[in-house]
Amino acid sequence: MKRIINKCLFALLLAASLASCKKFLERKPINAATDGNFWNNESEANSSMAGAYSMLRTALMEQGMSYYYYGDFATDEFLSNLPGEDINHIGNINWSFFIPATELHRGLLRLRRWDNFYRAIDQANRCLKYIPNIPVNQFTSANKQAAKDALIGEAYFLRAFNYFYMARVWGDVPLVTESIEDAALASELARTPQADILAQCIKDIEAALPKMTWAPASANRAIRVSKGAAFALLAHIYAWKGEYDKVIPAADSVILKGGYTHVNRSTTASYLSMFKGNSSEGIFEIAKNANNEGSGLNNAVIGDISFRTLKTPYLATVLGNSQFTLDVPSLNALFPNTADSVDYRRKNGFAYWGTTDPINIKYSNIIYTAANNTSPVSLNNIIIFRLADIKLLKAEALAAQSTFGDARTIVNEIRTLNNVSPYLGPDNQLFEAVIEERARELFLEGHRFYDLVRLARKTGTLKFNGSGAVVRMDGTQFQQGKYYWPVDPILIQLNPLLEQTPYWRDKM
Repeated sequence: MKRIINKCLFALLLAASLASCKKFLERKPINAATDGNFWNNESEANSSMAGAYSMLRTALMEQGMSYYYYGDFATDEFLSNLPGEDINHIGNINWSFFIPATELHRGLLRLRRWDNFYRAIDQANRCLKYIPNIPVNQFTSANKQAAKDALIGEAYFLRAFNYFYMARVWGDVPLVTESIEDAALASELARTPQADILAQCIKDIEAALPKMTWAPASANRAIRVSKGAAFALLAHIYAWKGEYDKVIPAADSVILKGGYTHVNRSTTASYLSMFKGNSSEGIFEIAKNANNEGSGLNNAVIGDISFRTLKTPYLATVLGNSQFTLDVPSLNALFPNTADSVDYRRKNGFAYWGTTDPINIKYSNIIYTAANNTSPVSLNNIIIFRLADIKLLKAEALAAQSTFGDARTIVNEIRTLNNVSPYLGPDNQLFEAVIEERARELFLEGHRFYDLVRLARKTGTLKFNGSGAVVRMDGTQFQQGKYYWPVDPILIQLNPLLEQTPYWRDKM
């Protein structure tokens, strides 16, 4: 059995670190349990699955908001050269900036490491190893076999999602599909080609789908994955691979069979309800909207996406400008002062429009846990997949295959939903128009960077740089793979089989 996580972390990986948040995830850690005396019944299996979700949440919240650092920050959504330790390097795609190995707290160093993803993978592997051996009669649900199958399907999904996410961030990553009993017996692994990683993801989804239902319990909608989430993940994998003919049937499964419906965008309250979470449009979300799940700090200088991008009155503890400034010219180009000025996404999703510091208010569901509006807590789920995302992904696939009429129909459906006139541009610009519609629809939802990679691959158009003078990435650098993150040198020092990401090999 093989592992690639550095050896000092193995003891952590063997502990069943379980979540402690409300509903599905509200279970106290059972850190004293071992695999030998655990895995006896449905309750223990469910707790272990909660641990797998919780570990994924930890991976996506490194530095409070790694999901958005990876997916949004180094794009035309934000200004370049923003102040703060490592912030300008992350945003400028200066990802090779030297950081001493002793400064383990540094954001750029931690974003170059994949430890937390492998913790989540290890937990999924343990679920896949032990849950199948729990006798069906130890399950207490009305349909015992279905309950057991659903947990196994979730574990396959979570392993696939973690690997897909890492493949988009780093490209080639080590592949580990077995849990390990004894950390001392683990051996080091080299990076597995991305094509093989994605093939394993597809294999895992195919294993998960027969065990899943279309609708999880309503109380856990979207934070417990179902067939809809599995098909959504499959559609994204095929889009990343450029196999657009396979995107369409996966997306259709979500759209036609998932039972998801669009949220009304005409009022601010209804529009923002999507980002609090568990809406009718949500397909897969990371739970963060209960009081003990949110992240809060008095000074709002660091923390999750809410504390980085909001200011008063949406966040009472920030009286000046928001910490992360949006790229105003890019934002104006995205929402031009024409018919799109009444776009519900602009009207209800932004504030301070027309100033030098407009803000996105998707993540403004804030409560205050101390007197005088202090100790804010952000209660907004991380929205991974939702219905409009999958519809526009299908439109992208149709445009990529020159099925322009059907692609245009979907784009216009989303535009009409948001009170925007139909797209009237030419067919030869429709692929890019779909990507830009995704930018309007999914602004600050962790998709923009990957959408721009697919745009550049398909058309050669690069939009990472925004309006500033900093060139985050030019065409030559893109072809050389600059959009894949380097691996932190600490991991390479601990594992001599690891090689640096090709673009960064002579830069670290």
